[in-house]
Amino acid sequence: MLKLTTNYHSRATDLPDLFRDVFAASEGKKEGNLIGALVSDLLATTVRDDLMVSLALDGDLLVGCILFSRLRYDQDPRQVFLMAPVAIRTDRQKTGIGQKLIGFGLEELRRRQVDWAVTYGDPVYYTKSGFQPITEETARAPKPLSMPHGWLGQPLNGEAMKPIKGPSRCVSAFDNPGLW
Repeated sequence: MLKLTTNYHSRATDLPDLFRDVFAASEGKKEGNLIGALVSDLLATTVRDDLMVSLALDGDLLVGCILFSRLRYDQDPRQVFLMAPVAIRTDRQKTGIGQKLIGFGLEELRRRQVDWAVTYGDPVYYTKSGFQPITEETARAPKPLSMPHGWLGQPLNGEAMKPIKGPSRCVSAFDNPGLW
C-alpha cells in the first residue's frame, strides 16, 4: 500500500541514490550524478524552514520523492516554493505515483500557508497537476532559463495568478546556472 509522508529524516541517506538512478536511466549518467549531488547538497545545506521533502513508500520501499525549496522574492510578501527535483523509481513510473506525490506535496504546502509553487520541467507532465506555463514577467527565475517553456507555476492560496514582484533568490544548492 502506498504511503505518502513528509517525514524523510530516516530515509535521507537513500534520497541522493534514488535521484541519481532515476535521472541516469532517463537522461544519462552525467545528469544522474548532477541531480544526485544536487539532492545531497539540498539536504545538507538548506535550513529546515526552506525545505520540504515528500516521499512515496510502498511498504519499506522508497518509490518516489520530491524536494520543495523556498524561493525568496524580497519585493513581494508571498511565500513561494520551487518543486524540484522529482523522482519516481523507473519500475514504478506511469502508475500514477508521481501525480499522487505531487498532489500530496502541494496540499502540504497549502497547509503550511505557502502562496505559490513553481517548477521547471516538462509542461506536458506538470500541467496535469495544476501547473501552468508562466513567463519571467509572472515570476522571475533566480537564474537565466535555458528552456523558458519549462517554467511553470500555480497559486496555492485560491487567488488569481498575479505576478510576483521583483527578482528571486533560491537556496544555495540551486545557485548554479547549469541547473537552470
